[in-house]
This record gives sequence, C-alpha cells and structure tokens, in this order.
Amino acid sequence: MNGKTIPVLLSNTIIETKRLILRELLSEDLDDFFELDSNPMVHQYLGNHPVTDKSKIKDMIEYVQGQYAKNGFGRWAVIDKKSSKFIGWAGLKLVTEMMNDHINFVDFGYRFRQEFWNQGFATESAVASLEYGFNALKVQTIYAATHVQNGASNHILSKIGFKAIDTFDYHGEPQNWYSIHQKDWLTKT
Repeated sequence: MNGKTIPVLLSNTIIETKRLILRELLSEDLDDFFELDSNPMVHQYLGNHPVTDKSKIKDMIEYVQGQYAKNGFGRWAVIDKKSSKFIGWAGLKLVTEMMNDHINFVDFGYRFRQEFWNQGFATESAVASLEYGFNALKVQTIYAATHVQNGASNHILSKIGFKAIDTFDYHGEPQNWYSIHQKDWLTKT
C-alpha cells in the first residue's frame, strides 16, 4: 500500500485513520459546524456566502442525516483524535440534481475550520473517503468539483488521484471537474 495509512472501518458509518475519526454528523455538532461555516475565509471559493443563522446549520445537519437514512452514506464529521475537536466535514454524497451535465453521481467533498488548514487533514480524510467509496460501497466513479482558483483543493484532488476532466460554470463561478475510477484507485493503492 505504498506506506499509506489504510482506514479502519469501525462500523458502517465510522472510519478511523491515523489522526482522524470520520463519523456521522450529529445535532451536537451544531455550534462547531456553525463556527466552520460562518467564517468568510472558508467560503472564499464557495460563492462567499458564510452562514449567519444557526438554523441553516441545523437544516444542513438534518439534510445529511436524511442522506444516511435514504442512501446509506453522506458527508461525515471529521474529528481530530488528538484534541477530540470537530475540525470540519468530509466524505461522499449522492448528488441527485444536475451538475455539469451529470445527475445521480457520487461526489467527494470536504470543508475544514481554518485553523486546521495545511496540516494534511483534507488529504487524510479524502483517502479514507475514497477507500470507503470504492471498497465498501463499490462505487465505480467518484466525482469532485472545486473552484479553478482554489489552488489547495485542486492540488489535493490531483495528489490523491483525481483527474481534471472539464471546467464548467456553477452558480456563476468557474469550477474544475474531476473524476476518479474504482479500477484506477485499486491499481494505484
């Protein structure tokens, strides 16, 4: 496995890596999630619309919890094992609305609190998410999109094996469109 940490599946929704726990989002995550999504820097490449109302975060958590029930997966809370802090979210999501001429596809995404940027947490959670998607869920292709100017996210996606295949407009913002196929991931790892 080229010296990589292989995520350990603790249950059907909890993964542990070397430094992180990825678990379902809980209503108790509301304040930490609000702190994440109310930061304008976190929203720099997301249309610059930080959340200003905790009820929107409550609705987001309930939406993701509905995805767990309906699809068997959704984005996870990312917890730093060392501090037990909620540092953001990451994981897979079934996208059922049209995006870049695709519908009903599995998307990888993440978002972290600013104080946890540039520490490798996005890469670590991405690898765990892809391992889960390809090995446990048997997904054939996982997609991702990020703003063309978001150098950090573009770098992370490329580094873990995503291939940039297109550029498209999403809500007036230029996005790079990425994909990674199960066969390529399994060959790489």
